[in-house]
Amino acid sequence: MQISPESVHAPVPRLKPKDDPLMVQARALEASFLSEMLSYAGMGAAQEAFGGGIGEEQFASFLRQEQAERMVAKGGIGLAEKIFRSMTGGA
Repeated sequence: MQISPESVHAPVPRLKPKDDPLMVQARALEASFLSEMLSYAGMGAAQEAFGGGIGEEQFASFLRQEQAERMVAKGGIGLAEKIFRSMTGGA
């Protein structure tokens, strides 16, 4: 069996930044940040007139997290890209 130099030094497929595991974690961090900011902005707080009680308070964090993840999926605020670039040494 002959091994050609081309097969030994075949280029390794490079992950796109979008698929990079570090970018996935950077997006998760951005989503957590946005979820906290939504919380401080009052998103999901029980309303006086018609509140769902303790159950609504307990599950509001799930709604905020999901909305934050959707915001990141649509482009977010650019925090994930900044984190990714700083961790990979990109400009």
